[in-house]
Amino acid sequence: MAQTSHGGHMEKDDFLDIIDKTPLVSIDLIIKDSNNRALLGYRNNHPARGFWFVPGGRIRKNETLAQAMKRIALNELGLEISITGATLLGAYDHIYNDNFDTKPGIKTHYVALGYEIKLPCNQAIKMDKQHSEIQWWSIEDLLKSEAVHRNTKAYF
Repeated sequence: MAQTSHGGHMEKDDFLDIIDKTPLVSIDLIIKDSNNRALLGYRNNHPARGFWFVPGGRIRKNETLAQAMKRIALNELGLEISITGATLLGAYDHIYNDNFDTKPGIKTHYVALGYEIKLPCNQAIKMDKQHSEIQWWSIEDLLKSEAVHRNTKAYF
């Protein structure tokens, strides 16, 4: 099957049917620097488009947590991150009133596994196409900002 914009190997309508009927499992990367600031990206894609959000992505079928974290960190940040250096914060429900394709009537439900990772302040990070901007935020500022998505605030 053809590669599609949602990152899977199935037809768009098949993926929308899955989103309509079942939760997706994802990993979110709560990346903090040595000053305890969190890395957020300004989302270009639905759901959560137009909000600051932590990096993350779906776990693919037959992909281990370690493989998924490595792929997501490399694709979204250009970083080699190992699950052995991450701390599991917990599982979080992320329920959105829309979907990646903005098809009416289909909500998206992620069960997001939040992992905290510490990086040095001078770590180089590469921005991906899902984000128009990336930025380090103090925890206090991100919790106060209406531009930061509520699902991101739940990690802090």
